[in-house]
Amino acid sequence: MAQFELLLPKMGESVAEATIIKWLKNPGDQIELDEPVMEIATDKVDSEVPSPVSGKLVKQFFSENDVAQVGNVLAIIETDEPVSEKETESKTVAEPDTVEQSIAIPVAKETSIPGMDQIAEEKPAQKVSFESSTRFYSPLVKNIAAEEGISLTELENLTGTGADGRVTKQDILDYINMKGVAGSSARPAATQDAFNQKVTLNEAIYNESKPGSSFSGSDEIIEMDRMRKLIAEHMVMSKQVSPHVTSFVEADVTNLVLWREKVKNEFEKREGEKITFTPIFIEAVAKAIRDFPMINISVNGTQIIKKRDINIGMAAALPSGNLIVPVIKNADQLNLVGLTKAVNDLAKRARINKLQPDEVKEGTFTITNVGTFGNVLGTPIINQPQVAILAVGAIKKKPAVIETEFGDVIGIRHMMFLSLSYDHRVVDGALGGSFVKRIADYLEAWKIDREA
Repeated sequence: MAQFELLLPKMGESVAEATIIKWLKNPGDQIELDEPVMEIATDKVDSEVPSPVSGKLVKQFFSENDVAQVGNVLAIIETDEPVSEKETESKTVAEPDTVEQSIAIPVAKETSIPGMDQIAEEKPAQKVSFESSTRFYSPLVKNIAAEEGISLTELENLTGTGADGRVTKQDILDYINMKGVAGSSARPAATQDAFNQKVTLNEAIYNESKPGSSFSGSDEIIEMDRMRKLIAEHMVMSKQVSPHVTSFVEADVTNLVLWREKVKNEFEKREGEKITFTPIFIEAVAKAIRDFPMINISVNGTQIIKKRDINIGMAAALPSGNLIVPVIKNADQLNLVGLTKAVNDLAKRARINKLQPDEVKEGTFTITNVGTFGNVLGTPIINQPQVAILAVGAIKKKPAVIETEFGDVIGIRHMMFLSLSYDHRVVDGALGGSFVKRIADYLEAWKIDREA
């Protein structure tokens, strides 16, 4: 029998590591082709790792909650299937107990961090012994420490923002950035103090026993799960980075509501998909972005990066109560049928944790539907590194003034609020207000006789 090495697959350009959440198969279990072997979690999405071969699981190299790097050997599967030359070559990948001796990653050359020009030249990796430490460090963090000459003492003093206080890749890169700005050999204590001040707010979020908190005997203390910690960190960072401003408009979407009611049964029968309001909102947003392309940007220091693609993210609620934002790539190039199928597919797979890492990245604008919960208004937080996010409220029947050739009359109309939060560093009120008004214009101008 041949032995096949199951590797942690590449999960997108920006994803270098994953946490083993749960083993679905144990040593001795039989595995079918494409059957999931484990559940993993990255900083982007949770997913499963399927087996490319059928056979018997004979060895696991990682335990649950361990962090593995892309290319690490996760398990050995004994199989009757022939092992290809490519699979045989994969056996040269370092196993977990030897990964710290592998070639260090030249982070200074590959990672763009402000203030790091002085360390951009490649330098020989220095061996750091972790044998005396009781703290867990991922292989990636160890490699970065070796490459950048970070001592074990410095690592031990770092405040980690990962699960159980674990030092993440971003933590050590932030520390290197701080150290580079302050000087690698001068005032190390001041550098560490500055870094610790930087993460104080994150600590306050994650530390359930922070000063000022009091608990009674009947209170229940619930530890944030991994995704909620990531969401909390991302939201705090967004508010720190971007001065938020929100503009509101009210739209008369009566024609839109009547049109959907008229075509929804025929549409579902023909396409096999239910049509909701979400793809309609996405279509209007994509058109408005074409009219106002300076909404479709991101900021890098003092540089404004104008995005060519229009990739619309849609906030989706998970059964756990957390949120995830799958992204519809090139939304402006899809018709309403294509948008409907994309929305339904992403929403369905989001609910069962089947999204791929690439499907939650590279968004350039986000929509969140607060109307789903009966809310008429929302002031959402920008999904960094984007500069704007739209909240759509509940559609309500309301009395409204209708202009006719015979004068103004009051009628019952379907009305909804749209609210746009935007980054006031680069989006002024004129642009933000005009953009959200243009979205409302497209929705109000919906033709009731439009082909579905």
